[in-house]
Amino acid sequence: MTDWDDLRIFLAVARAESLSAAGKVLKLNPATVGRRVARLEEAMATRLFARSPQGYALTEEGQRLLVHAIRAEQAVAAASEEVRGAPGQLSGQIRIGAPDGVANFLLPQVTARICDENPWLEVQIIALPRVFNLSKREADMAIAVSRPAAGRLTAQRLTDYRLHLAAARSYLDRHPPIRTLADLKGHRMIGYIPDLIFDKELDYLAETGIELVTLASNSVSVQFNWLRAGAGVAIVHDFSLPAAPDLVRVLPEALSLSRSFYLIRHADDRRVERLNRFAELLALGVRRELARLEASA
Repeated sequence: MTDWDDLRIFLAVARAESLSAAGKVLKLNPATVGRRVARLEEAMATRLFARSPQGYALTEEGQRLLVHAIRAEQAVAAASEEVRGAPGQLSGQIRIGAPDGVANFLLPQVTARICDENPWLEVQIIALPRVFNLSKREADMAIAVSRPAAGRLTAQRLTDYRLHLAAARSYLDRHPPIRTLADLKGHRMIGYIPDLIFDKELDYLAETGIELVTLASNSVSVQFNWLRAGAGVAIVHDFSLPAAPDLVRVLPEALSLSRSFYLIRHADDRRVERLNRFAELLALGVRRELARLEASA
């Protein structure tokens, strides 16, 4: 009979795809993690992982066990909430994956308020410019800028948001005026590294006709800090502007973009009440915070 601790280690390796990365999460020596995986495989009389120099990949049998291990994890979390949490409150750990724009400028305020009302709750935000694999439980839920095209996932539209060209006053004071979009060709542009744009919805500069990006990063935070330093012109989220009063919109009438945020969840999680309740609070909080920030931008 497999116990929860064995499944917990199995889940960590399945998600991290390596013993060392799983060991960091579990706070165990990688050799210990390897022995526990081998013990579980022996007990189940099957190979759960295919080993290679690239790491540990789930076998077909491992994929089948993953479904049951995730259900066990959800049951343990629900039991913990019932035992530890006050009636009506959330508890335990919830992990959110998000692009670093929303992760930096929206989620900290929203999740802090949720945790104020649910003191037993622990929230983790993974801020990475990529698509998250919810099937491997890299996160309990994720915020994305487009609906998923495949997988047993659900997508809830959270809200629309706006983006405009912006620059620091210090930059605009030192450079020729920008009166039309054509004038941007004489200015230093800040944007994404083209081959690292992980979603077509983020290819903002394609809509301006500007092809040359002098300062490029896959991180919105890096782009934003270049703007604050007066390094150039970039397309930014309106909700980020209140964080830097020296930034001003450029040609707002000529270029105004609209995008959407979606809350992505695994279909199996519809039965998990604590995640349903958290998702409701998160959606409401994101809408309210975005409206507040855009109104003050």
